Parts: sequence; C-alpha cells; structure tokens
Amino acid sequence: MAGTITTTPMGESLEALRLMAWLSPGYPVGAYAYSHGLEWAAETGDVRDEASLAAWLADVCAHGALRNDLILAAHAQRAVSSAEPARIAAINDLALALAPSRELHLETSQQGRSFLDATLGAWPCEALTALAAQLSGPVAYPVAVGAAAGAHGMALPPLLAAYGLAFVQNLVSAALRAAPVGQAAGTRVIAALIPRLTRLAEAAGAVDLDAIGSATFRLDLGSFRHETQYSRIFRS
Repeated sequence: MAGTITTTPMGESLEALRLMAWLSPGYPVGAYAYSHGLEWAAETGDVRDEASLAAWLADVCAHGALRNDLILAAHAQRAVSSAEPARIAAINDLALALAPSRELHLETSQQGRSFLDATLGAWPCEALTALAAQLSGPVAYPVAVGAAAGAHGMALPPLLAAYGLAFVQNLVSAALRAAPVGQAAGTRVIAALIPRLTRLAEAAGAVDLDAIGSATFRLDLGSFRHETQYSRIFRS
C-alpha cells in the first residue's frame, strides 16, 4: 500500500526555517554565557544527576521564568497589530521588572538587545523598525522575540513552542558543562519535557498579563548567591 505524501506550503517552510535560525545556538545573542541559576544549583548539589536536573527544569518551566516568558512573547507578538504604539514598551517594562536579580536582568536584557539588533540587521522590515523605535533601552529577550515574530507575521503557536524548546535546550547545555550530567541524559531530559512544553505553550498563548507569576524562590536566591560564587563559568 502506497504511503501518503504530504507537502508544506513554501510560506510555512520559510517561517519554520526562520524560527530555527532565530532560536538556534548560533544566533548572536550570547545565550551560551548564561545558566539561569543552574551553575549555582550544581555547586550546591541541587542539580547532581539526570533526575534532579529534570525536576529542576520542570519547575523552571511550569512555575518560573519560562511560563512568564511565553506569556510575554505572546503579548509582544500581538502588539504589532495594537492600536497603541507604546504598548510594546509597557510590555517590555513589565518583563524587565520581573527579573528578581541583577544577573537575571542582565541575562534577559543582554540577549533581548542582541536579538533585536541582529534581527533588524538580517531580517529588516518596516513593522519591526517601528517597534524597535519604542525599545531604545534594555529589551527583555521574550519581548524581542515576540515583537520580531509579530512584525514578520509569524504564527503564535509554533513561536511559543519553539521558544520553550530553545529555552530548555540552552539550560540542558549549561547543565552539561556545570553538573555531572552526560549528553545522553541531557537528551532524555529534553525528550521528557517536550509534552510539558507543548501544553505550556498552548496555555500561555491564551492568557492575559495578569496571569504572570512565578514560585521558584530557591532559584531566585541562588541567582543572588551566584554573583559572589567563588568559581564560575556563567554570567548567571
């Protein structure tokens, strides 16, 4: 029996490739320099093997920064069609204010500014230029990604799913360097989290900004302690 061959419209293929390029480790945002508290967690033994890494990341996804990032990215994506030009600036101010420490503020703002500048240079468009004019100072990373996606007319569901996967992949990469976790274990952690990321992305795209909130107190405290950690290789 002959198999069924499905084809993807060229526009969808281009959008998928653009997302892969924007969220790849090679995009010049400096993501490799940040561990989002994982280096401190490895130092203290909170993350010490595959199981503890999976549990740590599951909490960061569901109760920490990732859920908030996805909500912020969704609202930034929609801000392109907003009748209020300053709305993107208000979303960005909120995103930056949510950072609980200097290091985590640096993590999101440095990557956000780098992402926006790189995307304006490589994928310029009138809508993104107009949005960038409202973001002259520090830019939160999810806001920059969401704004760029909205300016280029990219669909929200794949954007949020891809952002979530890239977030987890970057932290697993950090764990491979900071904790006694191997590549095979890291790959299993990513695979196990993908269903959770899918549900999280779907939910985050359907809520308002009042739904933002986090409960990762130990990670937040760890980000403060990382500032004075004796030996470290990451900036957060």
